[in-house]
Amino acid sequence: MNKKDYYEILGVSKTATDEEIKRAFRKLAKEYHPDNKQTGDEAKFKEVGEAYAILSDPNKRRQYDQFGHQAFTNNGGASYGGFNVDDIDLSEIFDDLFGGNFHGFSNFSSFNGSRRGSSKRPKKGEDSLVVINLTFEEAAFGCKKTISLDLNEECPKCHGVGGFNETSCSTCKGRGSVVSEQRTIFGVFQSETTCPNCGGTGHILKETCSNCNGRGQTKAKKEIEVTIPEGVDTGYQLRISGKGSSGLNGGPNGDIYLEFKVKEHEIFTREEEDIYLHVPLTITEAILGCKKEIPTLSGNVYLEVKPGTMSNDKVKLKNKGVKKINALGRGNMYVIYDVIIPSKLSLTQKKLIKELSETKLDDSPEFRQFNKYL
Repeated sequence: MNKKDYYEILGVSKTATDEEIKRAFRKLAKEYHPDNKQTGDEAKFKEVGEAYAILSDPNKRRQYDQFGHQAFTNNGGASYGGFNVDDIDLSEIFDDLFGGNFHGFSNFSSFNGSRRGSSKRPKKGEDSLVVINLTFEEAAFGCKKTISLDLNEECPKCHGVGGFNETSCSTCKGRGSVVSEQRTIFGVFQSETTCPNCGGTGHILKETCSNCNGRGQTKAKKEIEVTIPEGVDTGYQLRISGKGSSGLNGGPNGDIYLEFKVKEHEIFTREEEDIYLHVPLTITEAILGCKKEIPTLSGNVYLEVKPGTMSNDKVKLKNKGVKKINALGRGNMYVIYDVIIPSKLSLTQKKLIKELSETKLDDSPEFRQFNKYL
C-alpha cells in the first residue's frame, strides 16, 4: 500500500483538533469535487475522503498515530486493525457533512461502489477497546487474563435481518436510490441518493423483529481469556482479530484492542526493555567494598562492590531486563549505587567517625586541587 500521510493530504498538523480536520476536509472536498470544472480531481476527492475517514475516527486516528501504515498491513493486504481502506463508504461520509445531494455526479460509483443497495453491503462489526491493568511483574513475564465485555451478536430470532415479511420498496421501486435535481455552487446537477424509505436496500420489512427492535443484533456479555505476551508496557496495544462484535449483512466480526496500563514497581523502574535499580550502600560498604545481595526480575544475585564506590556509580547486568516484545533478546539491568550518609549516630558511632576524621582523609587529588583556592 502506498504510504500516504493523511495529515499532509488534509494540510493539517498532527495535533489538529477534530474541528480543524473537519474544516480542512470540507474545503478540499469542494475544491476537488469531480463536478468542479476548474479544480475537480476525482482521485484527490477520494483521497481526502479516505484521509478524513481515518482522522475523524478517534480509534482509527490513535492506531494510525501509533503504528502509521504498518497498522494497515495484514498478510500483505490493506487492513487497518481489521479496517479496510477499500471499504470506506465515502458516500456516507460526504452525505453526513454536506447532505445527501452533495455528490451530484453520475459516476460516483466508479470509485465508491454503486449507491444502489449500498446498505446491503457487508459491514465489519464494531471494534472494542479494553484497558487492562497489570502489575510490573505481569507485564514483564506475561500472563493470562479473562476480560468481560458487552458485544453485539446476530439476533437469533431474525438471523440479523431485523424483521420479517420482506417486500419491494414502493418509494424507489426496488432500486434502492432516488434521483433528484439540486442547485449547488457548481451549477444544477442531477443527484442519485439513497432511498430514504428503505435505506438503499430496495426492500422493506413489513414486520419488525421484537427481539432486536429491527437492529439485527442484540447485546451479549462475553468473557474471553487472553494471553498477554512478555514485555508489554503502558500504552502498548494488542489486537485480538475477529473476536469483537458480529458484522452486518455477512460482514466479518470486529476486533478487540487491548491497551495496557502497568502499575509502577516499588524499587524497579523501567525504560523500554531496560530495568533500573537504586541500591543503597552504607559509608563503610562504599569505602571498604563488600558483597551485596540485590534483587533482579529473575531472582537475587550477589554483586562485588568495589572499595571507594561513589554515589551514582553504575553497573550493568546484561540480559537481566525485560524481554523484547515480539523479538529475540532481553534488555539489561542497571544497578545505581546510592551512598547513604546517616543523619543520626549513636555515641559509639560518633566517636569512631571523629577518630576517622582526625586521620588524613583529604589527601586526594580532588581535595588538593580544591584546597589550592582556599
